[in-house]
Amino acid sequence: MTNADTVAELRFEPPAPGYWERDAVHFPRPMTRYWQEVHPAAFARGTGDFARFYGMLMGSLGSAYVHGFGYHAMVPVAEDEIPGRFQRAAEVMQGKLWREQLRDWDERVKPDSIEAHRALQSVDPSSLSDQELVEYLTRCRDHHAAMIAQHMRYTASAVVPTGDFLAHVGDWTDVPPAELLGLMRGTAPVSAGASAELARLIAAFEADAQARELLASDDDPGQVLAALRALDGETGDAVSGYLDLVGYRLLDGFDISEPYALSMPDALVRAIQIAVAGRDLEGADVEAAVADIRGKVPEQHRAEFDELLGEARLTYRLRDERGVFSDIWASGLMRRAVLEGGRRVAERGQIHEPVHLIDAGFDEMCSLVADGSGPSADELAARATERTTRDPKAAPRSLGDPPPPPPDASGLPPDVARLMRATGIALGHLFGSSEAEHDAEVLRGLAASPGIYEGPARLIAGPSEFDRIVTGDVLVTQSTTEAFNILLPLLGAIVTDSGGLLSHSAIVAREYGIPGVVGTREATGRIADGVRVRVDGDAGEVTVVE
Repeated sequence: MTNADTVAELRFEPPAPGYWERDAVHFPRPMTRYWQEVHPAAFARGTGDFARFYGMLMGSLGSAYVHGFGYHAMVPVAEDEIPGRFQRAAEVMQGKLWREQLRDWDERVKPDSIEAHRALQSVDPSSLSDQELVEYLTRCRDHHAAMIAQHMRYTASAVVPTGDFLAHVGDWTDVPPAELLGLMRGTAPVSAGASAELARLIAAFEADAQARELLASDDDPGQVLAALRALDGETGDAVSGYLDLVGYRLLDGFDISEPYALSMPDALVRAIQIAVAGRDLEGADVEAAVADIRGKVPEQHRAEFDELLGEARLTYRLRDERGVFSDIWASGLMRRAVLEGGRRVAERGQIHEPVHLIDAGFDEMCSLVADGSGPSADELAARATERTTRDPKAAPRSLGDPPPPPPDASGLPPDVARLMRATGIALGHLFGSSEAEHDAEVLRGLAASPGIYEGPARLIAGPSEFDRIVTGDVLVTQSTTEAFNILLPLLGAIVTDSGGLLSHSAIVAREYGIPGVVGTREATGRIADGVRVRVDGDAGEVTVVE
């Protein structure tokens, strides 16, 4: 493959027999070789873990990459395991065992993960010898793989109670799913960027006029952050605490190709400015909305409605927390280590730019750092160009066999059928886009987050362009991940090509209280950068107004 090759000339062959579906929600852009090496085994391990825990009728999910684009396929469960899976599914549904996983997450997994992140983060890669850096790269890679598996391990607990709620209330009422999901607002504070560290930072700035003046200055953003960190007393400590929490988390995406927060100080300073100034988060009165929808539920089902809503609201925060505190942080730490290696290899003249080491495989990275052996500078530059210039819209939605028919749940035990239905509904709202037809000036998607906002469209191909976002812009992009919450304060609204009502873009828009229209399919191709648009998060429409 040469730089002259175009995406249209690429052959997309299925990576193995079966039906392979593209995941454009989580992986909208081509992924690095490193990610393609590390992700599949960890992904399969994590999905296999939640399938066993829940008694699901699949072995795991397989993942593979074709020209860098991510595809997944279901790996069936062994036939002799099915009776045990039936029994386990009944135990899960009757015992609400997602509570067990939530408790494990809160009491052990999340704090242990944060401790492990901080331990790796405390190492200064620039202080290491070449051999020590290779060893550190290996530690970061192993940690990253463990965190990918961990992210997936808690997937079912994040979505099954929500899917179960949508299934039952959908049977009892004609309330649209988007309105039902609005009842989750306020239960996932991490999706709006909230943290104890951010609250402490805001309180410190409120009491420190000097810090507010420094934050508002026109000085270089990187220097502003450094100066704020250096302040004596509570403010400096609060700034350091917040930056230590979010600084090496990716701003979006999952791959080491994506920037972490500290590498984009301008966007980070502006987000802090808005957080400190405060923002009116007007939105629906959730208690009133609950009461309204509850009134539409037949009386004999209202106690069950209360129970289902309680379980969904209890676990809803896992949807984003499992990424924010797992692989999104670990990926940023791996990127930092790789960039240090790239700096050394570039100084030796073996690659053109430090960032090009991102496009080496893991063993290639280590060899280049240790002894200079590996791909040439031109080869890595070509890989970087190919990865960053391939058009995601040219990658087929599926490869291989036709999609299998939906499983027939009619003959299954009730708890198994209930589990399968809840999972199917949740996944449908995660990956499903709108099928509504567009007009010349109006794009139709899914009404993900209510409200109406008019402002300039900022067409963003990826996180490396986040520094183009101006406060009040409408983000128009392919999709976002939970990591994007750091930059939410800058936005007036969100519009995406891919993803459904449970995609991360929809969740963060709802939680932060800004209008969101997701799953438009064509927004990035039909909305020009800078044009003024009207985003109607109630109707699911985006109108170009000038």
